Amino acid sequence: WTLVYPKNNLRNISSLISGEISRIKNFYLGCENMRKYFYWLLPFLWMGMIFRSSGQSYEEQNIQPLLMNAVDLAFLTPFLDWISFTYNTSVISVEALGMAGFMEFFIRKGAHVFVFFILLCFFYIAFNKTTKIKFKTTMLISFLLTFTYAGLDEFHQGFTDNRTSYIGDVFLDGFGAVLGVFLLSIIHYIKNKTALTDT
Repeated sequence: WTLVYPKNNLRNISSLISGEISRIKNFYLGCENMRKYFYWLLPFLWMGMIFRSSGQSYEEQNIQPLLMNAVDLAFLTPFLDWISFTYNTSVISVEALGMAGFMEFFIRKGAHVFVFFILLCFFYIAFNKTTKIKFKTTMLISFLLTFTYAGLDEFHQGFTDNRTSYIGDVFLDGFGAVLGVFLLSIIHYIKNKTALTDT
């Protein structure tokens, strides 16, 4: 004997399978969209951290007690006591700031460079993973966004107790962004060169 399925049942099964495939496809696309949102969380969360930091008073961020308790820095004095320069009307030297204050100055300025280097990289990752913009355009937009935010953040800092806004810090932030552009450009060049070699 032969098993015969009514045509209506076959249509129902086909419709059911198509519906399941469609739901799976929609779920996958939803996951892809969520992943895109995740990439954009990187720069925005980092900007939030920067905003919070620039809203803290100097006393809240003072690391001199930590430096003094962690290690005796006096042995560096003969090597660094000749350095003296003015930054934003303040004399930067071991004599004027003490060794802990002198070291703190360079740590804080180094933090400017590092933080905005990371911000540019996060912007690049977000654009690269969620758009089809060309590399050079992505780099330009990422740099402009990073540098603009550096200026806005410095402006915000001017409203914080015992903190000042200074254009020199914005250029330090910009320098960090330039380092990001430089590093990502090298990585992009190496990847392209490797891809051409493999083909």
